[in-house]
Amino acid sequence: MGADTLCIRWIYIGKSVALGCITRSYGMAYFKMNWTPLNLTVRVGCSLAYQTTVPTPVLFVLRPRLEGRVLVMQERLSFGIGRPSYEFQDSHGNITYRSTLMPGRNEIRHDAMVAVSSMPDTRQLRGPIVPVGELPSELLRYTLPSRYCDSDKLMDFAWNLFGQVPHGMPRVQAICDWVHNNIEYRFASGRPDLSASEVIGRRHGVCRDFAHVAIALCRAFNLPARYVTGHLPDIGYIDPGSPMDFHAYSEVYLGNEWLTFDPRYNVPRIGRVKVAHGADAVDGAFATIYGEATLTHFEVWAYQVNPLHVSVGDPVDLTRRLDGDLTLRLG
Repeated sequence: MGADTLCIRWIYIGKSVALGCITRSYGMAYFKMNWTPLNLTVRVGCSLAYQTTVPTPVLFVLRPRLEGRVLVMQERLSFGIGRPSYEFQDSHGNITYRSTLMPGRNEIRHDAMVAVSSMPDTRQLRGPIVPVGELPSELLRYTLPSRYCDSDKLMDFAWNLFGQVPHGMPRVQAICDWVHNNIEYRFASGRPDLSASEVIGRRHGVCRDFAHVAIALCRAFNLPARYVTGHLPDIGYIDPGSPMDFHAYSEVYLGNEWLTFDPRYNVPRIGRVKVAHGADAVDGAFATIYGEATLTHFEVWAYQVNPLHVSVGDPVDLTRRLDGDLTLRLG
């Protein structure tokens, strides 16, 4: 793709919902496999600015993954003055863009309208817990220690706290309950060098720290667990009042599928839009910069809207949001 703007038109059951330069469509087979109604619309995106003095290679992971209970209706991604970028999928299947920041101010903007379900995260098991010796080989990497999920350092800790809890869903929920109740959420307290064992030691952090701890403790019991980052609007949930940001949580492989667990909030939520998943935050970074560049502007949005009144490219206007309280507004 060029360095100016990526626009995509999505066709849903024969209806064109947004104009653009690339067209994609989904066959009916996809929707037959997913009976969940996509009856809410959320607007998600971000605006970033980097200042650099020399050409600087960079990777961006900003676009929603095309899976689960979501459908991207409109989307626009622009890279400003950066060199032409190209898209590829990393080893976890995340949509990644490789580009180069140019000397001066580089503005990157992603904006999307996404149809989501009004149903909250599911806890329904659809099969038995798969023993580690029978797991699909591609899942084994999610049972191993990683840079930020140092489960090898937490074996004794995990077994002392959760060794008597029945394996599977009860154990995962007990882990999330412990993380939620024992790690204090402190806005803007995150650091890029903290592993799960260190977060447990200091007992506070941000959403990525909560996710890392839960994932590491699950892996201590050979439960495949992975790090997820994306957008979480406040649908049916009271707006906490902090600036909008990307949100990190976890997925655990139970009953032959990945189920969502979010120890930061520890309740099923509505409207998640996944951007990336992987072993830990290394695989979920929205930007990986190979050199020196200063982030001078950072803005993220995720809120429910009426698609008849809001489109991609419009100014971000939170007076048009339909979420932020306990009322669930369909449509």
